[in-house]
Amino acid sequence: MITAGPVLELIFLAAVGVIWLMIGYQIVLSVGGALHRYASAKKTQELLEAGGELPAVSVLVPARNEEVVIEGTLRAILAMDYPADRLEVIVIDDGSTDATAAKVEAIARADGRVRLLSLPVQDRGRGKSHALNQGLAAARHDRIAVFDADNRPERDSLRILALHLDADPGLAAALGKFRTINRDRTFLTRCIHVETLAFQWIVQAGRAHFFHVGILPGTNFIIRRDALEACGGWDEAAITEDTELSIRLYAKGWRIAFVPEAVTWEEEPERFGVWLRQRTRWVRGNFYVLRKFLRASFRFRNRFLALELFYLSVLYYLFLGAIGASHAFFIACATGLLRVAMPGPYTLVWIAAFVLYMAEIALVLSYEEEERPANLIVAALMYITYCQGWILIVLRALFREYVLREGRVWDKTERFGSAPTPIEGGGS
Repeated sequence: MITAGPVLELIFLAAVGVIWLMIGYQIVLSVGGALHRYASAKKTQELLEAGGELPAVSVLVPARNEEVVIEGTLRAILAMDYPADRLEVIVIDDGSTDATAAKVEAIARADGRVRLLSLPVQDRGRGKSHALNQGLAAARHDRIAVFDADNRPERDSLRILALHLDADPGLAAALGKFRTINRDRTFLTRCIHVETLAFQWIVQAGRAHFFHVGILPGTNFIIRRDALEACGGWDEAAITEDTELSIRLYAKGWRIAFVPEAVTWEEEPERFGVWLRQRTRWVRGNFYVLRKFLRASFRFRNRFLALELFYLSVLYYLFLGAIGASHAFFIACATGLLRVAMPGPYTLVWIAAFVLYMAEIALVLSYEEEERPANLIVAALMYITYCQGWILIVLRALFREYVLREGRVWDKTERFGSAPTPIEGGGS
């Protein structure tokens, strides 16, 4: 057995310190998330009871080879509780080679609110941002909503988002919550289901309460056209166009509201390889955002943006490095290869981290009335499986971004068509 020297001991302490710094931040956000949950629900109820005239909205649905899901998505959008004369739905077909266009055209013939915008050959394959910009140019209305092609918005989702947006002239956009429609299909989708709820109820809701900041999720949101155009539309070099646009909106003095009462259901990857490619793309997109804004963010009027971008950089570079180092120390010590001579309750520290993780997940699941034993077992298993997969994802993204220097293309997530369609009723 090797006894750790001063350098290894310093690395060990630094790793533990970074991990607990992030755990502490998550605890603070969890408190904020709970407070935001009650405040947002109260405001939504007040807006729904007050009623008022709803704005005309153009709904953009970017699509590329979405024949498996597009029909269910359009039927769910058309079934929303929104005045028919104030709604247009534009499906932007980016060169689909399947039956996507045919299915959209069939629905458009039966319902005049739907339009198919087929991109010309020279504009195809340039990514979701480009498709959205083309849809924006074709849109008739001053409020723009976006839903991904696999979404099933609940009936009141758009109404709630529009009411929040028009009630506050300082808002550029209002975003809702997304849920996993195929959550019971595989262990992977069950993990994604728990992860996405935790992200929204802890990170999104927490920073909304304490810092009045929301980050657009790429679907289930409404935005003012003038705010979008003032930013120059969507950045076509960005993979995570939603995060990038959010930063520019805040840089111009706008705000974004997180409204969890507005719910859409979306299909998540059912196979590991599909999930790995999707998440790698997201991480690479956030690398782009960091490079573009981190240095300039300290001059933004909203100081929290600098903190948020710093948080992203810590998460991807420092926190995951600390997790990797912690794992290495744990395995080396558990197998008798290494001994850390410094006194300390290290086993209790690891146990405490797991207990806090489970407490946060249980709290989040209780918001959705899903604190069932099966979900808590999934959450516990996630800790040693799914959560560790993020180390692989970040390493894979770093390699592709900075070693291979791969280009950015619309690497569309594979659809499985396993979701029920459409989602009935409202509420979550």
